[in-house]
Amino acid sequence: MITNQKLTVNHVVVQAEGNIVSDMDGEKVMLNISRGKYYNLGEVGGRIWDGISAPISIRNLVPILMAEYNVEQSKCEDHVLSFLEQLLEEQLIYIEEEGMRQ
Repeated sequence: MITNQKLTVNHVVVQAEGNIVSDMDGEKVMLNISRGKYYNLGEVGGRIWDGISAPISIRNLVPILMAEYNVEQSKCEDHVLSFLEQLLEEQLIYIEEEGMRQ
């Protein structure tokens, strides 16, 4: 799995398997079984996590979040890319170029 690549809106992302996710007071928390690590994804991070349950391009994910959180595109893209890069670093997501699995 590639973990040192800079994400762009052209990437397609999807959740990695092996995580147990639960809602706690409006926020998502996750246990990565293979690494034995807990993560607090928060409310917005939890929404992003839900949005990547099936492969989706970041380009298509951003407008969904913009509509839900009433945020401008550039700010939304910056936050989503930053969050997803953290998930990638922790090996919690897979990335692929549009139409090509890596």
